[in-house]
Amino acid sequence: MPSRRILLLSALASLLATAGCRDAKIVSYRVPKEAPPAAAANAPSADPHAGLGIPPVNAPAPTQPAPAPGDMASTPVPTATGGNLTWTAPAHWQSRPASAMRKATFIIPGEAAGEQAELAVTAFPGDVGGNLANVNRWRQQLQLPPITASELGSALNHLHAGDLHIDIAELLGPAPADGKPRQRVLGAIVPFNGATWFFKLTGPDALVIREKAAFLGFIQTLQPAR
Repeated sequence: MPSRRILLLSALASLLATAGCRDAKIVSYRVPKEAPPAAAANAPSADPHAGLGIPPVNAPAPTQPAPAPGDMASTPVPTATGGNLTWTAPAHWQSRPASAMRKATFIIPGEAAGEQAELAVTAFPGDVGGNLANVNRWRQQLQLPPITASELGSALNHLHAGDLHIDIAELLGPAPADGKPRQRVLGAIVPFNGATWFFKLTGPDALVIREKAAFLGFIQTLQPAR
């Protein structure tokens, strides 16, 4: 009987296994390809200065606008390094140390407290744009309108010191709104040794007029350094 029970149990197990195989289904799944994550709206920019008005480190430097034609007052030029001129200054002119941009500076005291005029001596290579540009530069500094080439002849006087040809300009600025004295300029333009030298006396109108004879005498002492 035990062997019959064993046979029976085996048959029953076989029936259950067959039924299980008949009901089993093979199911397949298709997994969609994962899309790359979208960039976060508040992710930091690659340029840490974006939106601050500061160019990136590797950005080319912005170019500076070219100076307006005839704007000699704001045009930087190198100082002449060739031969020098010498002169004899009036005794009452007070000398100041030269600087990188000036060959010499003289202060001329006036009669009123704190009143003074200044003589600046500069020299630059070439003609620095020519006499018209140079005179208009001084006019611009006095807030005067520029003159034309046809007006230049009457704006300059001429004299000689040895072999030096010298052009002299005299300019009077407009009356200031604050009631201060009008400014006057006496300027000498001296071509020498491939450069142009400028001797510009600037100060209150009455003081510069007082010093005009001394200025012209000073200019006529100019000579090449030996």
